[in-house]
Amino acid sequence: MQGDICRAAVESALGLGYRHIDTAEMYGNEDAVGAAIATSGIPRKELHITTKVWHENLAPDAIRRAFDGSLNRLRLDHVDLYLVHWPSRNMNLPAIFETLLKLKQEGRTRAIGVANFNLALLKAAVEQIKAPIACNQVEYHVLLDQTKVAKYLAAKSIPLVAYAPLAQGRAASDETLISIGRKHGASAAQVALKWLLDQDSVAAIPKTSRAESQRANLDALKLKLDDEDRKAIAALPKDKRLVNPGFALGWD
Repeated sequence: MQGDICRAAVESALGLGYRHIDTAEMYGNEDAVGAAIATSGIPRKELHITTKVWHENLAPDAIRRAFDGSLNRLRLDHVDLYLVHWPSRNMNLPAIFETLLKLKQEGRTRAIGVANFNLALLKAAVEQIKAPIACNQVEYHVLLDQTKVAKYLAAKSIPLVAYAPLAQGRAASDETLISIGRKHGASAAQVALKWLLDQDSVAAIPKTSRAESQRANLDALKLKLDDEDRKAIAALPKDKRLVNPGFALGWD
């Protein structure tokens, strides 16, 4: 979402009680997010703002330029989480994390992390570089298995942040999820969200511009799935990757 649509969506979400906003330089909407934050009247300390550096800007100087640009567009003096958006084939991981750590030490970002990192890249960052990774943001939903990455992250006490948690709308039309939702007086999308949120150290960042959908996503927190529901969801095919991981290096 960009422009006025994005600004209105963020204003609506903040009004409903959302406090975590996820953006990125590549989305082209940091200015709209910043405008919505500025007019919200919500104290900065109550908000959690995540943004990301694009894979073309991973040289140390480029990271700093990208970060400065993001802060300016967001109208903020710091962000809460700054992520490497995608890995790139020629990146220098130690140099990247050295730069990110300096931004953290300067108080310009409260935490650093990664997105779209596979198991090998995670191990390099966590075990070899000893980078204090706050999360790994990856595509994750009821139709995609991320067991290997999720298990590794859990063992290291690193949260997994699930993007496309509703499988880009496909969850809403899945007959199994519809049936489970009917049993609980909920929608299929709410079932898909709650399945993620019931997992330890998993957060979900659904994208929606409509206030009614934003409210419905929040209401998913009230849903209680049982063992029968989880068994039915576990039986769903888990091979639907919807975001082309062409930038990544050998996905698991």
